[in-house]
Amino acid sequence: MIHLTPAATKAVQRFIRGSETPVAGLRLMISGGGCSGLQYGMKLEAEKAEDDWELEIEGVKLLVDPMTMPMIDNVTIDFVDTLTHTGFKFDNPNASSQCSCGSSFSV
Repeated sequence: MIHLTPAATKAVQRFIRGSETPVAGLRLMISGGGCSGLQYGMKLEAEKAEDDWELEIEGVKLLVDPMTMPMIDNVTIDFVDTLTHTGFKFDNPNASSQCSCGSSFSV
């Protein structure tokens, strides 16, 4: 299960409302990079892939590919807006280490 804080839910809903094209859901993905080896990615997706996991949390549809799902199972996604950082922050219990900004990790 993936958890969205109320702030993250509100931010995603705002981005979906502001999209100029239809949105099937918010894609969560993992790719190589970042200061810890793997980094989180998110994007509004026009179509669901055939093998995607589709989760609906607080009215937000999340799309996750089968390779990403085990790495982000039980992750909590928050949205922070401070003087020094604005954006999504991931708290991942599957990570053996993660960077201080919460945008990259290793397993």
